[in-house]
Amino acid sequence: MATTTDYSQAPINQQLTADDKIGLYRQLARIRRFEQATQKPYSQGKMGGFLHLYIGQESVAVGTISLCGAHDHVITAYRCHAHALSCGMNMNECMAELFGKATGCSKGKGGSMHFFAPDKNFWGGHGIVGGQTPLGLGLAFGEKYKGNKGACLCYMGDGAINQGAFHESLNIAELHNVPVVYIIENNGYSMGTSQKRSSAYKDTLAQRADAYDMAWDSVDGENIYEVRAKTQQALERAHNQSKPTVLEIFTYRYYGHSVADANHKKYRTPEEIEDYKKNHDPVLLWRAQVISEGLLTEEEAIAIDKEAKKEAAAAVKFAEESPFPTIDSIFEDVYWEVDNKTEAGNTGRHFFND
Repeated sequence: MATTTDYSQAPINQQLTADDKIGLYRQLARIRRFEQATQKPYSQGKMGGFLHLYIGQESVAVGTISLCGAHDHVITAYRCHAHALSCGMNMNECMAELFGKATGCSKGKGGSMHFFAPDKNFWGGHGIVGGQTPLGLGLAFGEKYKGNKGACLCYMGDGAINQGAFHESLNIAELHNVPVVYIIENNGYSMGTSQKRSSAYKDTLAQRADAYDMAWDSVDGENIYEVRAKTQQALERAHNQSKPTVLEIFTYRYYGHSVADANHKKYRTPEEIEDYKKNHDPVLLWRAQVISEGLLTEEEAIAIDKEAKKEAAAAVKFAEESPFPTIDSIFEDVYWEVDNKTEAGNTGRHFFND
C-alpha cells in the first residue's frame, strides 16, 4: 500500500524526540527477536498449545500502543505477544508463560494466546475469534462511565470482522457513543484463506463501519508515522467526543497462521513472502528511517538488535529454569471470590445470590 502523504509532519509525530524514535526501533527489534527466540523451543516440544507469531506485523502494535495514556486500554486476539511487550511487559514473564511456567504472566495457565497484565491496562490475549470485541467495548465504556478521557484499542485479525459479536459491538459502540477504537490487523489471510475468498466487501473491510454511521480509515501498516498519525486521530475522537472508530491497518505475517500451519507457502507463493521481507519489512524500514534522519548509525542499530537478541535468549533461559505450577494451584485463579476468601466465596454464592 503506497503512502503519498508525509505523515512524519503530523503533529503527533513532530512531538517525537530522537530518543523516542530510537526507542520505537528498539521495541521493534525486541519483538522480532522475542518471536524468533520462541521457534526452536516450540519445535522441541517445550511449549504446549499453539504459537501465533507476529513477525512482519511489528509496526502495528508498536506504533499504535506508543500513543496510549493512563486511561487507555489494550485488548487483542491470540496473536498477542507484541501487544504485551509494547504495553511494557517484560520478556521473562512472557517467555515463561509460553513454557507454561509458574513465573509466567498468567502463572503458566494461559500460554501463548492468553497473556495478561491488568496493571498495565493490557487485558489479553483471547483465543475465541472476535470474542475480545465486546470486551473491548466494555473496557472503553468503563472509562466513559468513570468520567475519564480514556479509550480501548481493540485489535483483531481480518477474519474476525465476519463474527457476529463484532457487528453487535459496532452497533452498541455507535448507538451509545463508546470510546473504542477497533483495529483490524489485515494481514491478508484469515488463517489460510485469502481475503477475497473469505469476506464480502466493496473497497476495504473497515468500510463496513459506514453501515453503523461510524468513522473509519485505512492505514499503511509498514509506515509507523502513518500508523501513529491515524491512530492519534481515532484516539482524539474517542477522548474528546466519546466516539468509536474502525481502523484497518494493512500488514503481513511472514509465517503461518500459527507455527503449526504447514501450508503457509501453499496458499501464498514464496515470491510473495520474499517480496514483503525484502521491500516491506517494518523493522528494516524504520531502522532505515532513523538512520536517514541522522538519529542512529548503522553500527548503533546493529548493537540495539544484538542487545534485543541477547535479552530474548536470556528470557528463554529464565523460562527453562523456572518451576512449573504446583498441582494445587489448579484450584487457584478460578473464582476471585474464592481466592480472596470473601463471604460469597466461603459460602458458595459466587454469582447472583444475596
